[in-house]
Amino acid sequence: MNTEKQIIKWGILEYGQWQLYVATTEKGLCYIGSPGQSFEELKAWMQKRFPYASLIVNEEALMPYINELQEYFEGTRQSFSLRIDVKGTPFQEEIWEALKQIPYGKTCSYSDIASLVQRPAAVRAVGTAIGANPVLITVPCHRVIGKNGAITGYRGGTEMKQYLLQLESQNGGMPNA
Repeated sequence: MNTEKQIIKWGILEYGQWQLYVATTEKGLCYIGSPGQSFEELKAWMQKRFPYASLIVNEEALMPYINELQEYFEGTRQSFSLRIDVKGTPFQEEIWEALKQIPYGKTCSYSDIASLVQRPAAVRAVGTAIGANPVLITVPCHRVIGKNGAITGYRGGTEMKQYLLQLESQNGGMPNA
């Protein structure tokens, strides 16, 4: 385990009624929180993933990330250019990479992702890995829906998931569901 002291910079993205904690390491975006999340939840996540890190508020350092997210919410951005720094198990990281292949405005099912990573029987494990995605929106787990087209669980809440899918369908994409 890496015991080197690390700095995690954080800030808040405000969009409509949402306040989302956003955090970055020196390597890139490492976290986007859920609506209604507390600062204590951000600290608990950080202590689990980066146990030797210090959280420092630094809105200025987060502005490039916050700006891209705001552009996405405004419908003027369909992809993200800034680096991300996510850590998970090899399986989680494989799933998160597969999620990045889902085009803007499109959806697929959990079983589609399982097939994409050549593990068609691992649908539940795929769902668990998707639920552990630390960077909502930029790794587009909201684009994964139930096989029957149902809006299923989402760390940001189903209301946020529905909003994101509708936003994308109105700005150049059409959900497959």
